[in-house]
Amino acid sequence: MSVPSFASTSFSLQFTSLFVFFILSRTFCLATHANTTTRPPRQLSLNYYAKSCPQLEQLVGSVTSQQFKQSPVSAPATIRLLFHDCFVGGCDASILIASKGGRKELAEKDAEDNRDLKVEGFETVRKAKELVEKKCPGVVSCADILVIAARDYVHLAGGPYYPVKKGRWDGKISTASRVASNIPRANSTVDQLIKLFNTKGLTTRDLVALSGAHTIGFAHCKNFVARLYSYRGKGQPDPDMDPKLLHALRMYCPNFGGNSDIVAPFDATTPFLFDHAYYGNLQQKMGLLASDQALAFDPRTKPIVLEFAKDNHNFFQAFVAAMDKLSLIKVVRGARHGEKRRDCSMHT
Repeated sequence: MSVPSFASTSFSLQFTSLFVFFILSRTFCLATHANTTTRPPRQLSLNYYAKSCPQLEQLVGSVTSQQFKQSPVSAPATIRLLFHDCFVGGCDASILIASKGGRKELAEKDAEDNRDLKVEGFETVRKAKELVEKKCPGVVSCADILVIAARDYVHLAGGPYYPVKKGRWDGKISTASRVASNIPRANSTVDQLIKLFNTKGLTTRDLVALSGAHTIGFAHCKNFVARLYSYRGKGQPDPDMDPKLLHALRMYCPNFGGNSDIVAPFDATTPFLFDHAYYGNLQQKMGLLASDQALAFDPRTKPIVLEFAKDNHNFFQAFVAAMDKLSLIKVVRGARHGEKRRDCSMHT
């Protein structure tokens, strides 16, 4: 989801406080498969590394728990990193490859749509990979580590813990030119979102559930400033935005010449807690991105938003199911098509 980048905890806390005066006054309730997808290969399993690296999840967990304490932004940053990886060429850690000087074609990481990915996501995988390599050299793929780390952060932020299938190999291709057509925009319509998600083998319900990852994290002003001043180029703010939210956002995001580092929380009520408040916010016209808010009005997605707003358990179940499907998009298997990188930023 063209989920924009996230800012520091200290600033986000200050920003969130601006919403308190009106948040407290409200009560929130909260296909066809394309060729780019694949059913879970038989080689992928929960116990794939049972013999070759039995302590894998504990090793990754030691890194994610430490990172979460030191920098909570690592959670949304890594979840977003996984999404951007899987939607472009499949879950093969190609997003982690660094561009090489002298080459005309940049790597995925440096595509325009990926340039504001937070470093904390990359650092989480790098640190976890270094630790795993010391214990199990040359065994575990960067792709598997990214999927495990994203799951850990969902749970650390208050969301569900779920088993992760393993056995992916790392991809051999990472090109920036593949990115733009595969990543949703902050102003994507529901039609555009459904179509894109369907090409990945994901349903409309999966779309709404995965959008719930915006229950944590922050977006830069550039991704929603048009909603505040001239929505759809009409010179007026988006009528589907809460007036008090609009006023608060305008204080931080001027129409021209603002600070490009300024951010706002996707979920103004519980920005650091992985819960279903995001959906209640959408019902109250408090979605930050146009692509988020649109889910609450379209007849195909509105009933699902309502369901998740009312029932946190249903949201968690749907999110886990959607994350499992997401993590299996075009999985790479074997040395013919993949590799096992020792340094996730460099091809072997």
